Amino acid sequence: MKSQGYDLIGDVHGCALSLRMLLARMGYRQINGVYRHADRKVIFIGDIIDRGPHIREALHIVRDMVDAGQAEIVMGNHEYNYLCYMTPDPDRPGEFLREHTPRHQRILQQTLEQLSPWPDEQREYMDWFLQLPLFLEFDHFRVVHACWHQGLIDRFRQQYGGNQITHDFLCRSAIEDSFEWEIMDRLLRGTHLRLPNNEVMVSKDGFRRRFFRTKFWTPDPQYLVDVVFQPDPLPPHLARLPITERQRKDLIYYGPQEKPLFIGHYWREGVPRPVTDNIACIDFSAVKYGKLVAYRLDDETRIDPDKFVWVDVAREVHLPQSEIGAS
Repeated sequence: MKSQGYDLIGDVHGCALSLRMLLARMGYRQINGVYRHADRKVIFIGDIIDRGPHIREALHIVRDMVDAGQAEIVMGNHEYNYLCYMTPDPDRPGEFLREHTPRHQRILQQTLEQLSPWPDEQREYMDWFLQLPLFLEFDHFRVVHACWHQGLIDRFRQQYGGNQITHDFLCRSAIEDSFEWEIMDRLLRGTHLRLPNNEVMVSKDGFRRRFFRTKFWTPDPQYLVDVVFQPDPLPPHLARLPITERQRKDLIYYGPQEKPLFIGHYWREGVPRPVTDNIACIDFSAVKYGKLVAYRLDDETRIDPDKFVWVDVAREVHLPQSEIGAS
């Protein structure tokens, strides 16, 4: 008997029209308001919200599919950020788990504006986000938003059971360097290193960053350029610096013997292709006129370059630039 086929979809970020086109391209049809396929199921990699023009519509599509058993989903860092931004801090009256700074508001602005006319829905989505699993593991593949850290996942399963958090866990995750903070940081944001010498890098989207995102599949990296994994390159004078022993302790390694892993989060560009034989990143910057990408998984144990499918937003959707939210 053939096993269940899965279509893994990358970061949607409010691109509901692109999502409808991608689902239709893969043979999903709306029946009684829900996208369905005769013998396949979608897995969303998280980050349904923020930045894009049709966040509420995207949420309805995704949640309706999940509720009908036509899809599964893992939490993204943007759902987590929204939860923290909207949740009062029990230890600091009048404050929230995520500070209401201009930078944090800028990232969430489109979601806040688009959901504010529907306060009941806002509360429902808050409850739903809290229930989203942090990771999914199947017989022959794994799914997480940014990084599979086996040690942290094992400890989470031992301490909390399953793959979901609670309100108390959410509150503890706002305490920097706690176990709860560490697992949310690693699984939803990935591994990263601080820029040497207290340097600051201004990214393409205008943010000042003191850290850069790193690969977790390089077996023996020697220089910083060997591990950087983000659209913005490191400044040349930093790229060739050797990795120190202290920095090496912050890197992890997902080896080729591990199950195929599907992640989003990293704003890739160009033609979708595997990161390694057993890792696929399917976030290709849909909301920045990139591509909304899916990978059509069957029984294979290695990532097949021919099984990516996508909607090219710049060529096929043509959203007005004014509709794209701040990054």
